[in-house]
Amino acid sequence: MPTESFFSSASLAYLASAGAGKDGKTYSIKPTDGSGDFTFSRGSNLAATRVGPTGLIEKGRENLLKQSNNFDTTWITPVSITKTSGQSGYDGSNDAWKIESNGVAAYDAVYQYISISGVNTYSVYAKAGTNNIFVLRSAGAVDARAYFNLSAVSVSVNSSVIDASIESVGNDWYRCSMTFNGANSVVYVYPNELGIASAGYIYIQDAQLEIGLAATEVITTGATTGKAGLLEDEPRFDYSGGATCPSLLLEPSRTNLIPYSEYIEEADIIDAAQVLTTTDATPEGTNNARVLAYNGGTNQHYMSFVPSVTNGETYTFSVFLKKKELRYVALIFLNDYAGRFFDLETGTILGTTGGTLVDSKIENFGNGWYRCSITDVATSTSKFSGVYLSDNGTALGPFVPTGNDGVYIYGYQVEQGSYPTSYIPNHSGTGSVTRGHEMETAISSRFSTQSFSFFADYVVSQASNKSFPVISLDISGTTNDISIYLNGYVGANLYLGSTNGGYIFGSSTNDGVNVGSQSKICVTYDGDEISYYINGALYGSTTGVTFDNADVAVKFSSNRHIFELKKYIDFPEALSQADAITLTTL
Repeated sequence: MPTESFFSSASLAYLASAGAGKDGKTYSIKPTDGSGDFTFSRGSNLAATRVGPTGLIEKGRENLLKQSNNFDTTWITPVSITKTSGQSGYDGSNDAWKIESNGVAAYDAVYQYISISGVNTYSVYAKAGTNNIFVLRSAGAVDARAYFNLSAVSVSVNSSVIDASIESVGNDWYRCSMTFNGANSVVYVYPNELGIASAGYIYIQDAQLEIGLAATEVITTGATTGKAGLLEDEPRFDYSGGATCPSLLLEPSRTNLIPYSEYIEEADIIDAAQVLTTTDATPEGTNNARVLAYNGGTNQHYMSFVPSVTNGETYTFSVFLKKKELRYVALIFLNDYAGRFFDLETGTILGTTGGTLVDSKIENFGNGWYRCSITDVATSTSKFSGVYLSDNGTALGPFVPTGNDGVYIYGYQVEQGSYPTSYIPNHSGTGSVTRGHEMETAISSRFSTQSFSFFADYVVSQASNKSFPVISLDISGTTNDISIYLNGYVGANLYLGSTNGGYIFGSSTNDGVNVGSQSKICVTYDGDEISYYINGALYGSTTGVTFDNADVAVKFSSNRHIFELKKYIDFPEALSQADAITLTTL
């Protein structure tokens, strides 16, 4: 019997495949009045990512400019510049602006004060008027300038610019962008060649300033900055592994210790190698990949970040890689020189090098991209994390590649923990970025604590060796709570525990719930007996159990494990053993 057949008698029914979430809420499909909705919490930054329905990594994005297409408000303009709105835009609207200089001053521009640091990309749509050349500039601790020629369709930059591009969007309009790194305080648009007093005008529309190496889809702002994509406290409906229906992804708090997770040029060590830009799309579908390539020498060719760590703690190093001319790489933690070789053509893990690792993994992210990871224990207060090029998958060198042979690279992460969590982008340049742990809570007054059942269909894709609850019923005003725990000491042991009488079902033996595999559990209570079912079988029961009659907070927590919820249902009655077995059968 399918799960959906039980909905008619349910007090609360939640489906990740049918759920929607925003503004710190995820919505249950029953009840429909909002009383069964879950309150979601994760943190106050945009550090979280998910795999979206297209199979690409989705980030949170923010346009840091105010009034991004209203150039006569927050933007400052000298008297020598005239601005005229209502011009024909690149998108068929009349939202473009004519920006005209009277030619008296050589440094006249529209500009906005903004406090930024780290890696940022500044972009605007532009069209030639009487002037063909205009300039984007960001100034402060660094002075980044990009000179765009809208007639020749070219761009030149000064040494403070990481990258710049000019891309046609049709009807003589171009999206022009530059990427830079540093603490700056103001951004400019010059309607002519900076430093040369010349009368004339250009057209512009939709300015954007955002963290990262690439200009993304426009976010139009008003009196405040604007955000899009995966927001701070937005639930993550994740489609990893090519799933057609998502899971609600809940992860523990993790910190990416790498200050430049995509700007690989800033690695602590680059030896007999070089980092090149490329237009190849990353697993997020944007052109922010890099190439780790040969750059002379005959021995070992590699790059590395060396973050500060705590001696004796376990760390996981992960990075996204794709075959270019070379198919083999090695990931190495250099305290005991422990590492593994990876084949980026077949997506397989090969042999070891150096010391013994705790674990290693490779995950297919499509379009030739793989996320490779290794886990090891720190034996000092710094942890060398290196990506080495290899010609055979068995040795780090010596070998001499041809030309600029190399591999594509993106998304560098070192985190404390025994397994890799989802990618945490960091462009700060000065420190780490933390994604908070996630929790869902719904207050239930739909069933009496004198008789109830609840069911969950989920996957625990990673488990720590700490025992923590993944599902809890917190009964208000009492200590008589019920929790479903995962015990990673035995790989995937799941058990039911309660502060009421201290009863526990399951302890030290594997119960058939395996990490990475679908699990279905059901707990029933009839006023005296509480029973626990796993994957179509009764796992344990006990009698003489009593609960106070009070409201219940249903909680899903990711404090230690990666928990992927498919369905949750609770009932105002005890299901029969036959129904519980039917409901939990895989």
